[in-house]
Amino acid sequence: MASQNPVKQKEVVEIEKELSFGPIHPALLEPYRIRLFVNDEYVEDCELTVNVAYRGIEKLFEGLPIERALVIAEKVCGICSNVHAFNAVRVIEGGLNIEVPTRASYIRVLVHEIQRMTSHLLFFGHAFEVLGHETFAMRSFLLRETFMDLMAYIGGNRVMASVPIIGGIRPRADLTEPLKKTILSRLDEFEDKYTDYVNRIMADPMVMSRLTGVGLLSKDEAIKWYATGPTGRASGWDFDLRRDMKEYKPFDFKVIVLNEGDNKARVVARALEIFESIKIMRQVVKNLPEGPVVNRQWIAGKMDYTIAYIETYRGELMHSYGLDEHGLIRNYKIRTPTITNLAAMEQACIGDHVTDAMVTIASCDPCLTCCTRAEVVEKGRSRVMTDQEVVRNYGWRH
Repeated sequence: MASQNPVKQKEVVEIEKELSFGPIHPALLEPYRIRLFVNDEYVEDCELTVNVAYRGIEKLFEGLPIERALVIAEKVCGICSNVHAFNAVRVIEGGLNIEVPTRASYIRVLVHEIQRMTSHLLFFGHAFEVLGHETFAMRSFLLRETFMDLMAYIGGNRVMASVPIIGGIRPRADLTEPLKKTILSRLDEFEDKYTDYVNRIMADPMVMSRLTGVGLLSKDEAIKWYATGPTGRASGWDFDLRRDMKEYKPFDFKVIVLNEGDNKARVVARALEIFESIKIMRQVVKNLPEGPVVNRQWIAGKMDYTIAYIETYRGELMHSYGLDEHGLIRNYKIRTPTITNLAAMEQACIGDHVTDAMVTIASCDPCLTCCTRAEVVEKGRSRVMTDQEVVRNYGWRH
């Protein structure tokens, strides 16, 4: 005889838990706070707070003579030091129509690509450290030494090389014939070692299993959240400002675009970009034209608010400012790619297992020292803009 008591249906109760990391935490590469909202160990939502590194550096520029201000620009970030110096001088050169000698432009590109190499290799070191593969991490830092040395050979310093100046480059950064031979030989030596390194990474089952199919970001999402640089190009967004920069017109290179949109694609995109940077650097050295390296025929004076965009190692970088009649800086603004790339990673890590979310967030290669600068003053009260507001108001160059 069947039971008269119906079987009770098990009541399903969804419980959401919050996991908070940072801003100081051994799993983080930079000082920011991560809030993961998880259910059954899978991420359902993510919130990043990136304002703890705010230094008010834009305020420091206000009222400074242009030459002094540009020294500060290089110190916005140690990893991206050259690109901030490079784009800072491009603003005034565009605003005052200062002509840059061709030889100086070539050397600027060389140094820019050298620091792209140091940045990408630093990313590999940190990324594999997060994955728990210490061997790959340490080998990346060892390979990076080649380009840290080249920065020192050209600019006299491994980090703050101070190569670009208004109208060209510092004369001490000009390339001699022995230095050109050294650069080419170092590139050959590095390429052999690096090719072996990349092949070992791609053949490692642990690394590939942790990266493949994780942290998915579609092309539409990449465009919506303005994930520029390798982060966006790994999702199929064919956008690289170097195509539009006059400094890169003489050089042949391929823009690396992948369609997978996962953590593996973001790693592979940077790995392949390094080969293209090698190609560009060889062209610079072999085709370097003769001529002066600096144009000093300019005078700092009244300049309307001018904007310069450049393809940095993480994506689109904007510098903008004006000059008053005395040549003093007015209203300096910087927008770096990390602020929008991290907004994209908030979306990409949804659906990840909680152990993979940290890898996904790190896969955009965040650089917080040059990230949080947007501040709004309303009725005498100031507040820091959220990453969503930055994307909505400024992501498309409004």
